[in-house]
Amino acid sequence: MVTPGDVDRLFLQAVLSRGIMSIELAQLLWGKCIKAVNDSDSTLKIPHRQDRQSWEAFISKINDSLDKLELEFRTLRDETTGKEMYALATYLFKSSVFQVNLKGDEVAQLATDYTPPEITFFKAIVEQIMLAPNESFVISDMAALREPSAIGLTTVTKIQAEIILASFVQKGWLLKSRAGRYTLSTRSLIELQPYLKSHYPDEILECTICMEILTRGVACHTANCKARLHFHCFTTYRRRHGGCPSCSAPWPANARDHPLVPVGEGAYSGLNNQRRTRTTTPSEGDENEELEELEEPTQNAAPAEGASKQPVEIKKERRGADMDVGGEEDVPTQPTQRRRSGRH
Repeated sequence: MVTPGDVDRLFLQAVLSRGIMSIELAQLLWGKCIKAVNDSDSTLKIPHRQDRQSWEAFISKINDSLDKLELEFRTLRDETTGKEMYALATYLFKSSVFQVNLKGDEVAQLATDYTPPEITFFKAIVEQIMLAPNESFVISDMAALREPSAIGLTTVTKIQAEIILASFVQKGWLLKSRAGRYTLSTRSLIELQPYLKSHYPDEILECTICMEILTRGVACHTANCKARLHFHCFTTYRRRHGGCPSCSAPWPANARDHPLVPVGEGAYSGLNNQRRTRTTTPSEGDENEELEELEEPTQNAAPAEGASKQPVEIKKERRGADMDVGGEEDVPTQPTQRRRSGRH
């Protein structure tokens, strides 16, 4: 028997099959789901109002249904274009890219795309992106290919690593620039946001205007000013204001003009390319058991020859207004004892 609730079920099936989508596509799917249900039973006559209030009411109802599964149909604007995007995300650590079918439950079966070693590889890539110096939030292709060896995944060859990385890009978890550098995609920023905030509280940046997570954009050039803006937020803000929203320093009309400082790949210099690890894991109390489950399949892998068991401490480099956008490729170096400071 067809019921109005079938609209919600059809919509969620469409969402699960697509991963991430624009608001235009999401609203189009919503309308098609309503039409499909109405066509199945002409007595229902479910209305389809295309105003923003009706859309938000529908999403709220969808999220009420998902709440018991600790899931949420979440929105975030693309950092470069400002386009509103949607994806199915989780409140906890169990993003679909990290889910391992340990319990055989239906949700895990639907969401699991990768093996435990591949998930471990992805987590290592995420960590190197988040710990990248100068708020560049990037890892080069050569450094990414070295990660399996660095974390003891001796069964993953360089060719396999290339294939896995291509899969991460193809499925929308990573972006790869023309220069061959990997960054976090909008999908990752939506689905992994709780994980990123709990594991990298000192590295997470938030846009001064929209207060959303920021991994590419622009920073104020004034020393110790904490203003960071997405490119699209800068464009909107700059139409009405001539200076920094935090320190009031005068700003140029274009986000990429001197003396503003880039955030993201534009801040990558190719220098100081030592591999970075954290000495402690923030907020790990509630997630220790799950992390152990995820990492258990690779615990027996032999560490890379010559790899140190001691974590490398990180220190955040001071940023300058004249950072190089290009730079030379990564060159392996011996790790040094450094610590990355927070932004307080």
